[in-house]
Amino acid sequence: MKVLITGGAGFIGSTIASRCLDEGIHVVILDDLSTGRAEFVDCRTWYEGRIDDGDLIDRIFAEHPDIDAAVGCAAKIVVPESVAEPLYYYSENITAGLALLGHLLRNGCHRFLFSSSAAIYAPGLGITEQAPLAPMSPYARTKAHFEQALEDITAGTLLRAVSLRYFNPVGADPQGRSGLQVRRPTHALGVMIDRYHAGEPYPVSGTDWDTRDGTGIRDYVHVWDLAGAHLAALRRFDTITSADGGHPYRVINLGSGTGTTVLELIKAFENVTGKPLPTVYMGRRPGDNAGAYPDITLAAELLGWKPALSLEQGITDSLAWYERRDTVLANGEGGGA
Repeated sequence: MKVLITGGAGFIGSTIASRCLDEGIHVVILDDLSTGRAEFVDCRTWYEGRIDDGDLIDRIFAEHPDIDAAVGCAAKIVVPESVAEPLYYYSENITAGLALLGHLLRNGCHRFLFSSSAAIYAPGLGITEQAPLAPMSPYARTKAHFEQALEDITAGTLLRAVSLRYFNPVGADPQGRSGLQVRRPTHALGVMIDRYHAGEPYPVSGTDWDTRDGTGIRDYVHVWDLAGAHLAALRRFDTITSADGGHPYRVINLGSGTGTTVLELIKAFENVTGKPLPTVYMGRRPGDNAGAYPDITLAAELLGWKPALSLEQGITDSLAWYERRDTVLANGEGGGA
């Protein structure tokens, strides 16, 4: 099998590529390096360019006519940036994405695996794929709109597609080949690691939510497990999708299936480091909510997938990547996924 991975020089895309290569799947990477890293595609087959560049994609398929499927990981993903620059996000995530689908169809590539986001759901616990969509940012809305386009396009063309929805990837490639490239992450574990190394207390926002311990709940899944789910979807693509009016389009949740509260994340972090993490308790922030995590029953049924790596392993690998990152990323900071 050979797959095209767009955004394959980013955090998630490069990890998917590594797992593919480790398991005997050939990869071809397309990335414009606007947020990805050249270090993550070193010694791999890759092309520098945009996903809406039809001439480039035609050349890729001319040089690799045996590509069996495409994995779509190229996207802009920073929520505050999407609020400040919504036109940019719609152009990059939807307009360019739709152009990519046209280029794939023209080249006879009819299998598309989309790296989506559970941010398109309303907050809730145990969210199934049938839950109503309620994206709360321009970024999330671009994901939701693109999924709706996929559903329509697969109904009227030969394209078949699978959307994998997930929240917060943690960890890094277990072999240290890649990890989160931003040096000032804004997600909970990234902030926790930065505060830990700076000797500063970690802020806990809100302790009166309707959760197991009153703190907000979020979903975390090891990026290596996410890569494994992508491989499972590629291998079972023709089983879980069909072009005969059955299931040309599938949506599948990925995640822990239980979620993790802030206090549980702190405890797991302390278990890994062997040291107490100073904290400061604060009131709820404007716009906060109790949080969410997905039901992953369908992933088990269709992909035979469930997380294999613990949250503690994700924290361990994230800390190891923190120590290794600056030796891997030799030429400054990247961004995005």
